[in-house]
Amino acid sequence: MQSIEWHRHSWLNRLQTLFLMLALLAICTLAGSLLFGEEGIWIALATGVFALIFEPAAAWRLTLSLYRARPIHPQEAPALWQMLQVLAERAELSSVPAPYYIPSPLINAFAVGSRQQSAIALTDGLFKQLNSRELAGVLAHEMAHIANNDLRVMGLADAISRITALFAATGQLFLLLSIPLLLFGEISFQINWPGLLLLLFSPHFALLMQLGLSRIREYDADLNAAALTGDPLGLATALAHIEQVSGGWKSILLPGWGNPEPSWLRTHPPTAERVRRLQALSPSRPQTLWHEPFIAPGYGSRVIVRPARWRIGGLWR
Repeated sequence: MQSIEWHRHSWLNRLQTLFLMLALLAICTLAGSLLFGEEGIWIALATGVFALIFEPAAAWRLTLSLYRARPIHPQEAPALWQMLQVLAERAELSSVPAPYYIPSPLINAFAVGSRQQSAIALTDGLFKQLNSRELAGVLAHEMAHIANNDLRVMGLADAISRITALFAATGQLFLLLSIPLLLFGEISFQINWPGLLLLLFSPHFALLMQLGLSRIREYDADLNAAALTGDPLGLATALAHIEQVSGGWKSILLPGWGNPEPSWLRTHPPTAERVRRLQALSPSRPQTLWHEPFIAPGYGSRVIVRPARWRIGGLWR
């Protein structure tokens, strides 16, 4: 692997992560200070410390149960477990993340938990569409999220965004309650319009910082996945394959269909840019972590396709 390119991407990702986390915390403390003064600053800081120290142990199990995920035992998929053991050893994790199967035709994978205890959920669509080399790249990507403590970082960012939204909602409530008193002359004070606007729009600013942080962590996970497998092109091929299959005929007729525009409204970076960065890291003779075809026996016939259900904002499955 080209070490200079790897270190350049690594340091750039770290600096951007630090900047976005500081910006997110600054927005939250500013919103708190506008509403509660000095006490608001301490509330924001206490929320960040609480999110870092107290990590809910059962949250990841709840997430898996919501997706109707079930564990994949070693005797059911020995090749998958061997792949995970190799990657966990290279990532210097204390335990191997447990694989979980989600009976869904969608192509998706995600990690939950912490470095000490974690799981990687894989959908039936992922098993059916990716070959062994591509699957190794995806597993390495999720393993990198676990090794980098991205789950904790994003949990912290989410907690800060939520308390910022709470500050803004409280400010709006105070404003609505004060309007009748202002109209009838019960109270009289000078409204700080710049501060009020900043307070009202602070959740949107925090969300943009959170989305930017998510994109940076995805780049960093790609970078570390390439280091774990020694095969950046494996992950690059998987990303291109997933986008092609997920987009269907609409992605062919309408390039970029399904991706929010502009790009700073996305949780993930553009696939083309991720592939380009991975290709720049490719050595002349890449390693291949697993050569044999991978099969998850007995799972293909259990796919559950649920009808679409309505909620505010659209349909979901």
